Amino acid sequence: MDDFSLITSIAIALGLAAVGGFAARLLRLSPIVGYLAAGLVISPATPGYSADSAAIQQLANIGVIFLMFGVGLHFNLSDLLSVRAIAIPGAIIQVCAATAVGTGIGLAFGLPWREALVLGLAISIASTVILIRTLEDRGLMGTIHARVVIGWLIAQDIITVIVLAVLPTLQPGENGAFWQDLALALGRAALFVVIMLVVGARLLPLLLSVVARTGSRELFVLAFVAAALGIAASAAAFGLSIALGAFIAGVAVSETETSHQVAADVVPLRDAFAVLFFVSVGILLDPDVVRANKPLFLAILLSVLFVNAAIAFVTAAIFPFSGRTALVVGAGLAQLGEFTFIVGSEGMREGLMTEETYAIILAVAAISIVVNPLAFRTLDPIEAVLRRLGPIWRFVDRQGEIPEPRLPRSGHVVIVGYGRVGELTGHALSQLGIPFAVIEINLERARALNAAGIPTIWGDAGTREVLERTGIEHARAVVITVPGESSAFVATAAARALNPAVPILVRARTGGEIRPLCELGANEVIVPEYEGGLEIMRQTLVYLGFDAQEALHLSNAVRDIHYQAEAFDHPI
Repeated sequence: MDDFSLITSIAIALGLAAVGGFAARLLRLSPIVGYLAAGLVISPATPGYSADSAAIQQLANIGVIFLMFGVGLHFNLSDLLSVRAIAIPGAIIQVCAATAVGTGIGLAFGLPWREALVLGLAISIASTVILIRTLEDRGLMGTIHARVVIGWLIAQDIITVIVLAVLPTLQPGENGAFWQDLALALGRAALFVVIMLVVGARLLPLLLSVVARTGSRELFVLAFVAAALGIAASAAAFGLSIALGAFIAGVAVSETETSHQVAADVVPLRDAFAVLFFVSVGILLDPDVVRANKPLFLAILLSVLFVNAAIAFVTAAIFPFSGRTALVVGAGLAQLGEFTFIVGSEGMREGLMTEETYAIILAVAAISIVVNPLAFRTLDPIEAVLRRLGPIWRFVDRQGEIPEPRLPRSGHVVIVGYGRVGELTGHALSQLGIPFAVIEINLERARALNAAGIPTIWGDAGTREVLERTGIEHARAVVITVPGESSAFVATAAARALNPAVPILVRARTGGEIRPLCELGANEVIVPEYEGGLEIMRQTLVYLGFDAQEALHLSNAVRDIHYQAEAFDHPI
């Protein structure tokens, strides 16, 4: 008789994961919480059906490969470099401090030093996926705070890759050979990275482009999946983890001209197998183990929710950024996620961590994912308390060494964002002798503008204090040119709250943003895509022999129809 236990386990696991993920979203939680709960339902630790955990664990390894492959594929070095002054040193300090705290907790509860160290490493790493979802829900994406904390987690990702390379050297053996083993492991990792990024970056583009010319999507998907799995598996030959190999494979593919299509095609594979990975993690959750080790569980939980957050906040406060940025970094790092699971599972595979300790880490991670959005709701009260502690807040809220600009106090225009669009407006105002002040989120650009004699304030235009410094209460107009949706929305609402009468002109990415921006207080919303199309239409009519004034009249009529249709009862 045929054995369908594997198919049955996978079907039930995915079905329960779908239900759990849907329920989690209804509760405004991360779907990962639902996937973990699904694994717990079918684990041996709970009554009822028990899935074939060994088989699901094997498939979960593919989930790890695709998760790490996706991380490498979307690895954006420019995002990290834009905030490198705080993100790189900040992440290194924070990971080291959090690892030391976690290791100390492990040693205090009698864990061997190797296991205590892996515990510390596992709980020092936050989840980029969960952070981005929370930032989006709170409307913070596109702000300087989001850029800093995302860059911080990208630096953490790099540190995690190094940790995965080093873990095998921690295996019990002769203590005297540790440093030699560590040097050997780092050497093997460096050799593997060089081979993959030098040789692989040359061969993979050739392979994928040849396959792409066949026009067969099936062959294309098969080619990059085989490449990802092959490179991940080849990492084992260098004594490295498959997670590290998959990350390097993703980085290698990201440099190819076909990377965008690979990114689009890998999403369904990544999502399906990643769900199985999180379900497999849930299977390892054991409430009995947590109850039997309640003091250790509570110590780790408090460390993640409060000590990690405090370490991140204090570390960020060392650097000359706003106090709000330090608070967002602290809240964003008070959670654990997929990399914690990967580091813990790799430690268990290497014999460095017991299943009991891993189960406790998993339980802590699950709770931190649930409560992390609540941490962001405490930012305003915490900031209010810190503001009452004058000297402390002034130290935390340092804005960098920017020369104090001589700002106009009335009858001026406030320009938010001085990229290509903002610069054109500023140039026209200069020619007409109309004073203006600039708010620029890029620190280096703000310094350069001040040096060039353009009065500029560095900061986030969604922050009341930054807008007040521009004298917005007495401004003639506000022009918001920032391309990010969230930044434009937040800046529009904040500007309207501070000056109910000032005309506000906003650049929008799409027509769908016209109505919400008008509802927030914008008087004029300009969509570059529309304006470009209207100009092409007008020029076409002129070349076809129509009178220039007639073409302009028709262009204006079409503009009014388009904008008013998007804004409904909000005339533009």
